[in-house]
Amino acid sequence: MQISEILTQSAVKTVSAVTSKKRLFQEISEIAHAAHGIPADLALGALLERESLGPTGVGHGVALPHARVKDLHQVVAVFLRVERPLDFDSADRHPVDLFFALFAPESAGVNHLKALALVSRTMRNKDVCTKLRSNTNSAALHAILTEVEEPKAA
Repeated sequence: MQISEILTQSAVKTVSAVTSKKRLFQEISEIAHAAHGIPADLALGALLERESLGPTGVGHGVALPHARVKDLHQVVAVFLRVERPLDFDSADRHPVDLFFALFAPESAGVNHLKALALVSRTMRNKDVCTKLRSNTNSAALHAILTEVEEPKAA
């Protein structure tokens, strides 16, 4: 699995600020609807439900919100960069400015875990995060995220 298979350029956006976790999830849900056709209310409910189990802020200014969504046929992603970091209850207690959200079918099983592992590895790369933080253009952000493609197994 490659990031380019789950993240389209239309699902990448920069916003100046969000005022709360719920507002952030609304923004992600609206992007998911526009880019992937997921009903925004369904995406929002799924993100809020998953987040109630425990925060998805992994540290170093990065969060990986993810949820399973009814009637979705493949794993898809949304990337959101906020110019003013948001307090997100992260593991390291630092505010978050890079959000890589995943939506998976209810029955995704291993594909959801593979996508989460791929995104996690990508977002742990300090060089990638530095480049993401120094760009606001959606096309540039998408290029940065997809240029880190992993070699395919033979």
